[in-house]
Amino acid sequence: MTCITIANQKGGVGKTTTAINLGTALAATGKRALIIDLDPQGNASTGLGIGRAQRELSSYDLLVGDAELADTALATKVPRLDIVPATVDLSGAEIELVEFEDRTHRLARAVEAGRARWDVILIDCPPSLGLLTINAMVSADSLLVPLQCEFFALEGLSQLLTTVERIRSRFNPGLGIIGVALTMYDRRNRLTDQVSDDVRAVLGKVVFDTVIPRNVRLSEAPSHGLPALIYDHRCPGSEAYIALARELLQRLPEPNTKAAA
Repeated sequence: MTCITIANQKGGVGKTTTAINLGTALAATGKRALIIDLDPQGNASTGLGIGRAQRELSSYDLLVGDAELADTALATKVPRLDIVPATVDLSGAEIELVEFEDRTHRLARAVEAGRARWDVILIDCPPSLGLLTINAMVSADSLLVPLQCEFFALEGLSQLLTTVERIRSRFNPGLGIIGVALTMYDRRNRLTDQVSDDVRAVLGKVVFDTVIPRNVRLSEAPSHGLPALIYDHRCPGSEAYIALARELLQRLPEPNTKAAA
């Protein structure tokens, strides 16, 4: 099982949209996929059609130790895709976690206990670098960074990479960056091309070839409780996420067949 944290401390860069649609695309390839919604806003849960009344157990219960991963996971409308939903309770979790000695490893222990059930776990983080995101990074094998094609993109990325290095040195030496995904790409805007070129010049092959365009269908889909790949699989946004999933699969480590045997 591979655990991928989707993080960027900036809001509105496409973290949740990426989590939902990558999860859907991976499930379509036959992978058993799980999304852990770690954002108190719960947008990933809403975007997959999980109503508030269905969220009896959530990622909050997981973090404070009141439930196991298998107990909190709910099936979605997408075959082979489950989600651990989020509730507003999560907004107070960072304060509560301070009291625990293992506050940075609460999620990691829960994820480890559920490794046999899923092939891929995607963690959707809040737009901050607090304890929730730190827990997600400590839990992960790798990090996927959605990066909006705007002027301040590289400045925010620098802060995120500094945090990643700190996580590596103190808690999770195996944490790697599986890729940076350029989002909200607008070919009509020259600045978009300039930002894309600058990011690729700095990060090289870490940046995925696929770019996610600005697309109305990507924005509409969550209001229907559906991933864009199901809401309109032929729209440019859906096609881009299918291509991104192909790239991601190529970067995932090969299964350890000897260990499986």
